[in-house]
Amino acid sequence: MKQVFSKHYWGDKDISLLVGQILRIGVILASSILILGGILYLIVHGQETVPNYKDFMGEGDSNTTMTGIITGAFSRNIPQIIQLGVLLLICTPIVRVIGSLFGFVIEKDRLYIIITLIVLTVIIGSILSGVKG
Repeated sequence: MKQVFSKHYWGDKDISLLVGQILRIGVILASSILILGGILYLIVHGQETVPNYKDFMGEGDSNTTMTGIITGAFSRNIPQIIQLGVLLLICTPIVRVIGSLFGFVIEKDRLYIIITLIVLTVIIGSILSGVKG
């Protein structure tokens, strides 16, 4: 029986297909959620007058933290549904890099493992440096 985390189980083509599927599914899922949220927003708020943007009022934690976005989206709060789509769109390339790292570990390609870890560290560091809470 072949081991799941071995080069014999996963070929180069299999890993490429996995990474492609990750990107495809992530973008389609995020886009679908964004479109659903946009349609719901237009149905509910489409007839309202244009807001006054002279005085800026920031958003609360429900729109700016991951827990607020996720709980709000599952509570059917329309702005949080849209934010969840954006969050999924941001997470898609991160999952793709993790999938690539998985492939490089299986192939035991140390150079690309190091490069991918650096890329992953830069992406996650950039995101965490701007996290509100």
